[in-house]
Amino acid sequence: MAHNIVVMAAGKGTRMKSALPKVLHPLAGRALVQHVLDTMAPLPASRRILITGHGAEAVEARVLGEGLSFARQMPQLGTGHAVQQALPLLDDAAATTLILNGDTPLVRRETAEQLAAACAGTCLALLTVELADPSGYGRILRDASGAVLGIREHKDASDAERQIREGYTGMMAAPTALLRRWLGQLTNDNAQGEYYLTDIVAMAVAEGVPVVATLAGSESEVLGVNDPLQLADLERRFQRQQAERLMRAGVRLLDPARFDLRGRIHHGCDVQIDVGCVFEGEVELGDGVQIGAHCVIKNARIAAGAVIHPFTHIEGDAQLVEVGEGALVGPFARLRPGARLGREVHIGNFVEVKNSQLAAGAKANHLAYLGDAEVGERVNYGAGSITANYDGAAKHRTVIEADVHVGSNCVLVAPVRVGAGSTLGGGSTISKDVPPDRLAVARARQVLIEGWKRPTKKPKGENQT
Repeated sequence: MAHNIVVMAAGKGTRMKSALPKVLHPLAGRALVQHVLDTMAPLPASRRILITGHGAEAVEARVLGEGLSFARQMPQLGTGHAVQQALPLLDDAAATTLILNGDTPLVRRETAEQLAAACAGTCLALLTVELADPSGYGRILRDASGAVLGIREHKDASDAERQIREGYTGMMAAPTALLRRWLGQLTNDNAQGEYYLTDIVAMAVAEGVPVVATLAGSESEVLGVNDPLQLADLERRFQRQQAERLMRAGVRLLDPARFDLRGRIHHGCDVQIDVGCVFEGEVELGDGVQIGAHCVIKNARIAAGAVIHPFTHIEGDAQLVEVGEGALVGPFARLRPGARLGREVHIGNFVEVKNSQLAAGAKANHLAYLGDAEVGERVNYGAGSITANYDGAAKHRTVIEADVHVGSNCVLVAPVRVGAGSTLGGGSTISKDVPPDRLAVARARQVLIEGWKRPTKKPKGENQT
């Protein structure tokens, strides 16, 4: 059965002390509200409505969601007023309207499904949570039999009511037709002068409509974000959840408390990841891959048996960086978009590769740059050597064929081709093609000047011209 899904994302988030709208603050690389929208995407819905307010244009420009509509709350006069703005967009044929928070990024799809099922188009269903410290949460009021009577907002609660540990999470599912009528009856007669969505609970009770409470599976999934401290706490909770999923699937994390995933990892068996690593976008790790400490890996495919040594940065884009089987990369290496390494390629410390392909067995072990290059099998690329691929207006390719030896501190001025089996003498600037099996040396002749003396500083106080 399809539902109306309404996500509230209008709040300013004053305590964030930021110009960025609260729901756009990132958690694991995605906006808080995007987590909610992505989690709910598989649910059948006839309408998906995001209520925006503070920073509405920025929020609406940033979020993604198929079939998503926007309702603006201007000004922000409470949660009830927010949902009132969505009423014109609701599908009355959908018996149930599910109302969620845009700043609770860890809410699970299963929890939302249970909440909608508890409503079933006939009951008012509230998502609640048991908290050791429910400060800030509306309290669930029950009668002696345990039936729900209403919700008391924290600011309006008495001392006795504030002792109640069951809190309302701000999420509910309501019969669509009844929700329309109840929202029209809201008043702002409370300490804040706002229209509370929670007031519809008392209306339902007065009409004899069953009010049921569905308990959230964990505290983490209903925690909201109001300040940077809470955002940091949720980040660590979320990262721990992801780490546990990977470890249960067989990935060896040396310390799950020092692990960050801001995308997705697809992995084989016997993968090991050291501390302090950050993964972004789409990352594929083959069997037996080892990732050293403090690596940043984004949009990459790393084949079986490859070793990524510590402090390596791999930065792919829509086209994944590729690292071949048994390759060794780092430490302190950088692979940029378009880098493709074949089997058993070695990329060493302080080597940068961009938009270049290295065939099986090629090596660039020290202090080198390869940009817009095609490197053949078993090439040895010397320390300090670079491809000069940019002429100030356009990029050009360098082709280094198989079994070439490039000496240290060479400059290959593109476009240029070095034939198979050739050797480039150290310190050469190569600006013309080199035929196969040749030695190419292009550097100034060494000159010795006899009797030359190094300049010396004059003693202090002497006149200097």
